[in-house]
Amino acid sequence: MRDTKIIELRPDLDLDLAASNAVETFQNQTLRPVLKLQHELLTQIFKHYIVQRKNTFNGQSKIQKLEYIAHSVKNDLNFKNRLMGIVIGHFTVSEYENYLDNEAELARRLVNLLVQRLQSEVNTL
Repeated sequence: MRDTKIIELRPDLDLDLAASNAVETFQNQTLRPVLKLQHELLTQIFKHYIVQRKNTFNGQSKIQKLEYIAHSVKNDLNFKNRLMGIVIGHFTVSEYENYLDNEAELARRLVNLLVQRLQSEVNTL
């Protein structure tokens, strides 16, 4: 029941999975749709993160802002774990088991996707 409802919530991204390996398929069938679903929340969380850090983000150039986002997501472990938890919390049980089977690679991909998603909003942050 839970798994069905979680999958129904996700947007359909209509990605070609024909030549994908298992990790790429998981990324495109699970990670990307969950990130798109949680986009607004992830953006709001980053805005709050900026405020907590005394708004040093807002006075920076665009390139500095992009680097700030990447550094924050990759190096602030509490912040990274919070963002990853928001995504992982929207996995089905079988997706979570699959994630654990390939955790190192999928965690790396998830962090990179989180950085890309937040960087895509750099002009609105």
